[in-house]
Amino acid sequence: MMEGENPLFNIIKARFTRPSWAFLLLVVTVVTIFGIQITKNSLFPIESVTGRAGFSGPGGPRTCSGLFMEVQPRKMVKSIIQFGGVGDGKTSNTAAFRKAMGYMDSFRQKGGAQLNVPKGRWLTGSFNLTSNFTLFLEDDAVILGSQDPEEWPIIQPLPSYGRGRERLGGRHISLIHGDSLTNVVITGNNGTIDGQGKMWWDLWWNRTLKHTRGHLVEFINSNNILISNLTFLNSPFWTVHPVYCSNVVIKDMTILAPLNAPNTDGIDPDSSTNVCIEDCYIESGDDLVAVKSGWDQYGITMSLPSVNITIRRVSGTTPTCSGVGIGSEMSGGIRNIIVEDLYIRDSAAGVRIKTDKGRGGYIRNITMRNITMERVKVPIRFSRGANDHPDEKFDPKALPKVQGISIVDVVSVDSRKAPLLLGIEGAPFEDICMKNVSIQGLSPSISWNCEFISGFSEGVFPVPCLELQKNGSSSWCSYS
Repeated sequence: MMEGENPLFNIIKARFTRPSWAFLLLVVTVVTIFGIQITKNSLFPIESVTGRAGFSGPGGPRTCSGLFMEVQPRKMVKSIIQFGGVGDGKTSNTAAFRKAMGYMDSFRQKGGAQLNVPKGRWLTGSFNLTSNFTLFLEDDAVILGSQDPEEWPIIQPLPSYGRGRERLGGRHISLIHGDSLTNVVITGNNGTIDGQGKMWWDLWWNRTLKHTRGHLVEFINSNNILISNLTFLNSPFWTVHPVYCSNVVIKDMTILAPLNAPNTDGIDPDSSTNVCIEDCYIESGDDLVAVKSGWDQYGITMSLPSVNITIRRVSGTTPTCSGVGIGSEMSGGIRNIIVEDLYIRDSAAGVRIKTDKGRGGYIRNITMRNITMERVKVPIRFSRGANDHPDEKFDPKALPKVQGISIVDVVSVDSRKAPLLLGIEGAPFEDICMKNVSIQGLSPSISWNCEFISGFSEGVFPVPCLELQKNGSSSWCSYS
């Protein structure tokens, strides 16, 4: 346990099999008052997914889960056992899962199908899902990722990246994969999907990795996706990666990886529209949530932005990266993002905007509000100059446009450093709005570090840099 750790979150960490979330009710004045309310998420059968938007009930928490449209009970329901599955943790079930999915696919136009995974430990390589399908993990069901790299086949790189993210050429497929699908649910009674990623992390650490590691779950070109009520563990690479998708809801999830596990981002919506991420607890060796949209010239050419994404009531820790990051792969554009009711502790950064020369694209209309942080090194950070490009063909004159970043009602206690806000020469970050922001625990001699930014601030402690003390009207800087 980290020294000084909040005991409420010890409870969360001890209950990996029961994903809970910290609902953060934040009141910020010159004096900090904050409270954390822990509530339990009720488990639900797939028949009860309603598709309602707005509030969950009178006085209930706000929700964006209505982005997922209601699905009817599947006509065909079978167990993995009926396809030869053996849940002893040793027997390979790759053939069983692939056979099951072939059978389920025959019902995609006949009322859909559901595959139940009962109690047990089900070792498997990668398998592809189908449309109008539910993967349901019962209580104490654990899907284990195969330790044989051959059972994670090589697939083509994403066109908006031009190559594997880590290595040239193709990339390993995700453990659970979906391409060009609609109406897919991955849920259950608190079951677990464990990627057993250490084998892959060792390859990365030892510099013997030949192809980019696979994700735990990836959807490509898919629509109306729900992932809920499960625990995801030890992903080889980014854990959940919806790319070129729309209407995706990820809620009531616990996502865990060792804090030194490389690039184990929790949830990375990428060139996707209408995404809802709510009520999740995440620990990882990288960003808890990162919004992306393609890499340099490949992302610019494809020009598929990430739009209308809500990240709400997410809590967790990452000692190397940020609670929520925007970028750095953002060349297709990122706009209309809401981040609210966030709790981040013992992390390198709280919220972060990341980009670079050569990225092109834009980041605009980003709202971050009601955020609580404890023992975070840099609570608010704008970064540049990662010098991370797919190849030598990137255009260093392709500068990103960053405009309209609103950061409101933020408390950071036991902070290590003042905000670090670094724009790009020739492409300053404009219309940065900060209101009711309290960064506590800093030495009086520590000041904000700002360059190539401009904006407005009100009720900010300690006094921000001059670049945020814009003269004139502040009507654009509101509590929207």
